Amino acid sequence: MKPLDLAVILLYFVALSFLIWRVSRRARGSSEDFLSGHHDLPWWALCLSLVATETSTLTFISIPGVGYTQGLVFLGIAAGYFVGRSAVALWFLPRYAQGALTSAYTLLAHRYGPSMQRLASGAFLVTRFLAESIRLLAGALPVVWLFTHSGLPVGRWAVLGSILFFTLVYTILGGLRAVVWSDAIQLGLYGFGAVFCVVFVGLHLSAAGWHQAWQTGLFQIFHPLSAHNWWRDPFTLAAAVIGGAVLSVASHGTDQLMVQRLLAARSLREARLALIGSAVVVALLFGMLSLLGVQLWISQGGHSLAALGLDTPDALFPHFIVSSLPAGISGLLIAGVLSATMGSLSSTLNAMAGASLTDFGPVPRRWVEAGMRAVGYRPGGLSAPRFMTLFWGAVLLLGAALFTMGSKSAVILGLTIAGWSYGPTLGAFLCALFLPRLGKSAVQIGFVASLGAMALVLVSGQIRGVLIAFPWLVPLGILFHLGAAGLASAFGLGRNRPEEAVKEHHDR
Repeated sequence: MKPLDLAVILLYFVALSFLIWRVSRRARGSSEDFLSGHHDLPWWALCLSLVATETSTLTFISIPGVGYTQGLVFLGIAAGYFVGRSAVALWFLPRYAQGALTSAYTLLAHRYGPSMQRLASGAFLVTRFLAESIRLLAGALPVVWLFTHSGLPVGRWAVLGSILFFTLVYTILGGLRAVVWSDAIQLGLYGFGAVFCVVFVGLHLSAAGWHQAWQTGLFQIFHPLSAHNWWRDPFTLAAAVIGGAVLSVASHGTDQLMVQRLLAARSLREARLALIGSAVVVALLFGMLSLLGVQLWISQGGHSLAALGLDTPDALFPHFIVSSLPAGISGLLIAGVLSATMGSLSSTLNAMAGASLTDFGPVPRRWVEAGMRAVGYRPGGLSAPRFMTLFWGAVLLLGAALFTMGSKSAVILGLTIAGWSYGPTLGAFLCALFLPRLGKSAVQIGFVASLGAMALVLVSGQIRGVLIAFPWLVPLGILFHLGAAGLASAFGLGRNRPEEAVKEHHDR
């Protein structure tokens, strides 16, 4: 690593620190404002924050490797995302806009009472712990690799601790407002890095190389449908568009990580602009990173990853950053990798803190305040969410240290983990919105049963080595939920009226 690279990385962190200091000066008021950004953030900043949150290092590192081996297939997923987000903008956002909410699961409480709210929020916390631990590890390993192959050996714990410490500082100081603005800057950084790499590599490619990539099928957006493999291939037309659309409805319509940003918008119109705009931006990012993977395939003469001495597709882009980019730009891309990791991590920390304090009643807040008194700290207006953020940071650090990546693509692994709870949660929301006669007990039974069924599907698939493609996991979870809820209702376990749940919610 050249001195210029280190200087670029240092300059980036200095600039980001200055931004955080400016934003954190406005982080005053109640804990609700800390978690909601005062409900006055501009739509374009929320749009960029949505993209930075959902992409992270998994996207930045993994998609070029997928592009190298399978071409532009992630553009098909992006098409499904656009369809799904349009549905969220049409049906879900108006319900959220009816009240100044700080949690997506408050909507379930209005319909089914606080017990359903706690179940959905608990599933969110477990999913985010697993998925974000993978994200944090996926962000740390390339940085370790990059520094080690640049002559500056560092350990995994050092990188994990440094990323988490810096992210915790600005998340705790500035709340959601600092998270959103830092996300926007971080997305701009690694977005610029992706564009630069595409231009840099593209200038050295021949027409014959492009033709060879075309003949090989790397410009196909969808894989051909196979009767024997349609449920295992995530990149067929049906899986990408239909499964991707349902996945996007679940992630951006029911996941607190994404909904928290939409709840911070100034109005329903701006929330919709942020949501639809994020679908466009993520498609551009997917396309750019996939194209880079195809370009790297051309520049390497179509050799396999093994022939290049690489163990996994995720090693392709870090190897390119170290071995091929000029001094200064390598540092910028390493900063981009760090940015992608910190962007998703800060969003997750703030969302997990918000869900913990909002969805489980006053008990978590009392526990946090009792813990603060035990260490001699006097609780204040913003103390509980800040200490809860610190708690989840420590939990995620432990999770990242315990996980191993194996040979799987990080982005596909992360989406598979999210598929465990997305389907059951979306099933509960669909019941609340479109099945008003289905009672609280039936929906709760369906939710718990579908979580168990999805866990069985994922674990058995992992053991047997036959995993269902991640776009189909959410529809499968919905079917499990609706089926179990329907059976529970048929056996007389779901006849309580919706008014009872509303009364229970208000009594609490």
